[in-house]
Amino acid sequence: MDTIRPSFVVLLVLLFSAQTAQAVACKRQVVATTPFAVCRVDLKTERLSLFWRDARGRPYRQFSALRDALQAEGKKLVFAVNAGMYQPDFSPVGLYVADGHQLVPLNRHVGSGNFSQQPNGVFLTEGETARVITTSEYADETPKPVLATQSGPMLVHQGEITTSPVMSPTSSWRKIRNGVCAPSPDTVNFVISESPVTFFEFASFFRDSLHCREALYLDGSISSLYAPDLNREDQESEMGPILGVVAARTGPGA
Repeated sequence: MDTIRPSFVVLLVLLFSAQTAQAVACKRQVVATTPFAVCRVDLKTERLSLFWRDARGRPYRQFSALRDALQAEGKKLVFAVNAGMYQPDFSPVGLYVADGHQLVPLNRHVGSGNFSQQPNGVFLTEGETARVITTSEYADETPKPVLATQSGPMLVHQGEITTSPVMSPTSSWRKIRNGVCAPSPDTVNFVISESPVTFFEFASFFRDSLHCREALYLDGSISSLYAPDLNREDQESEMGPILGVVAARTGPGA
């Protein structure tokens, strides 16, 4: 029987590790001096999950609390981001579906706050596919998602920046912001600006740099990212629901 060279085994391990690492790939991208962190999740190999409350019914509020709870179950938090707007008690403002169970219904309120700016929308996954649709489209279609989180306003709809008042190109209202799009059914891009931007600048990044036809705003000042590849574990702000990717721990330092 032929022996396998150690160097060949090492090469196989490196190739496998590289393929695994690409399932959630984070990078920094600069447009006109504005830096953005972009994390791409490949749904063919990774599963997105929604988190809100721990086993005792308490909101996680911080990535560290979720990370530690998962670690106690022999799991590893690979990536996470705040999943949308929340009430003072950290409950979701709008639709919340986790593991196929709806815990908070669709919110059809129309008003002046960011969440209620029209159109607002829903990010959802169905099996190994994801999409962003407007709240009205969700209500008309009544899909059966595995997970869904509602927020607003929509940044991009049908390939165009939306016309809600906050999207004015002349606005000077700048904040750290984060959002989500699905440029293809099995790929999700999460974006957080690394310096303050206007809504229009943020929406333009989704449309022009990521080529997303539908994109949803998640939140502003509390926008947070857990991305070890970028050496980020934001803890400055407390948050409501959290979107994350989880893996089984494979060793003591995993």
